[in-house]
Amino acid sequence: MRTQVTYIILLLALVGCQKENKLTFETLSLDETRCSECPSVEINIPKALENSKIATSINTAIDEEIIETLNYDDEIETSNIKDAVESFSNGYWELKKLYPEETTNWEAKIEGTISYEDPDFLTIELNSYIFTGGAHGYSSQHFLNFDKNKGKELENWEIFKDRQDFEKFAEQKFRDQEHIPHEDPINSTGFMFESDMFYLPENIGFTKDGIKLLYNPYEVASYADGPIVLTLPYKDVKPYLAKKKS
Repeated sequence: MRTQVTYIILLLALVGCQKENKLTFETLSLDETRCSECPSVEINIPKALENSKIATSINTAIDEEIIETLNYDDEIETSNIKDAVESFSNGYWELKKLYPEETTNWEAKIEGTISYEDPDFLTIELNSYIFTGGAHGYSSQHFLNFDKNKGKELENWEIFKDRQDFEKFAEQKFRDQEHIPHEDPINSTGFMFESDMFYLPENIGFTKDGIKLLYNPYEVASYADGPIVLTLPYKDVKPYLAKKKS
């Protein structure tokens, strides 16, 4: 009987710890469209509510990603989302002054979701659509990975024990998925890797299905090909992870 009671207490403690490690978010929705003729700017992102180091790290990283996406003039320093929206809007009006009959309304839409969370890691996925004229807009996805225990954003190389070792493994899986003969150059079937050498994408993230490697349009293929995605199950990537995943 005492053993059963002890087991129940330990189980409740474990569940309590897991709940404590789960962050609380609210959706922050911003419609920064200033007028009927102004660029349309819509932002919906998760905002961490805790007063903690990891919450600050998450909110700061998301803001920085949005600022980089919207900032139209690299020579002007923008420190917050409001300034970035203004930069995006100014870019539109400057172009409209030069080509009043040809400039169509610009549009920016950014959606953020939590693609993965466990007691140790959290991943935010940002989906962006930017239209500044031309035949079509540009859609992209970005992953932001965080170590909840250290309270910081993770660089891609920090996810793996040995980045080069994982890269070799990922190349084999990429070739299998895309039907590229292992003895042929990586671009032999039409991809556009620089120097005809395989490399990991800038965007690597945790998802419920595994580690996702995502090449946005133009990174290794044409816009018409869309994003190129390789999802590797956790059972396959476990030996390559720097830290055991919960």
